[in-house]
Amino acid sequence: MDRSGSGESRRDARTDGEDRPEVAAPEIRQASSVTEPLPTPRPIYIVSDGTGDTGAAVAKAALAQFRVDSKLRRFGGIRQASLARRVVAEAERVGALVLFTLVDRRVAQGLLQEAEARGVPTFDVLGGMIAKVAEHLKAVPRSQPGLLHGFSDDYFRRIEAVEFAVRHDDGANLRTLFLADLVLTGVSRTSKTPLSMYLAQRGYKTGNVPIVPGIEPPRELLELDPKKVFALTVDPSLLLTIRQARVRTLGAPPYSTYADPETLIDEVRRARRLYREQGWQVIDISGRAAEENAARILRHFEMD
Repeated sequence: MDRSGSGESRRDARTDGEDRPEVAAPEIRQASSVTEPLPTPRPIYIVSDGTGDTGAAVAKAALAQFRVDSKLRRFGGIRQASLARRVVAEAERVGALVLFTLVDRRVAQGLLQEAEARGVPTFDVLGGMIAKVAEHLKAVPRSQPGLLHGFSDDYFRRIEAVEFAVRHDDGANLRTLFLADLVLTGVSRTSKTPLSMYLAQRGYKTGNVPIVPGIEPPRELLELDPKKVFALTVDPSLLLTIRQARVRTLGAPPYSTYADPETLIDEVRRARRLYREQGWQVIDISGRAAEENAARILRHFEMD
């Protein structure tokens, strides 16, 4: 190997300015490939003769399996074929998938015919299920829109439960806490309020009471039937992260004991000891969505 030749090549590369762009070019092309724009999210239209809650829930459950964003848009109260056709025309314009929950087959048929003519993809969320249930029950479906969210006894029960949860949030109105179907408790930032509201929307009167360091739990909480009290707990490291974010949001001093690791671990340990002493059912909410935690609570509650 001629070492002197390679040395001259290196010297040429250092001194000749025209050679520099050729050396740097691959790095520039590589950087530009990293910053390529992400594909534009494709929308999903929810067409319903009611509120669209059912279709939206199914769509969200499906989307949770993908690392891609998609904008959901609801079209509720669609009870005429002409309105359904208009939605399909709009879906064609923006390239949307159409999910529909239409129990009136005439309206559904109008939507499907328009979609086929325009090449718009569709999915019937309820049609196949209703047909299968009808076959199983040997019964004919009513095909009446809006039954799920009609003004039934269940509707008014859910409204009453939500009002109860609002009045009994964060330890308020303890004198009437005994009227609750469920009571959630736990240290600060364990999702007591969101879970209470979610359970209330399911029709369960739910109160929540915080466990505060240095303060005895209220007598009204301790005297409840342990079977309807659910103590929420969370992984201390996750709880620390949540509290530190809360401290930053409130602009509190960073050295606050509220987000101090040692203080927090002691607080969680004392709370868990209280849960054991009271015989409350403990629900670890770490890394789970509100819907999943609510389902676990209801599963335990209904078993008792």
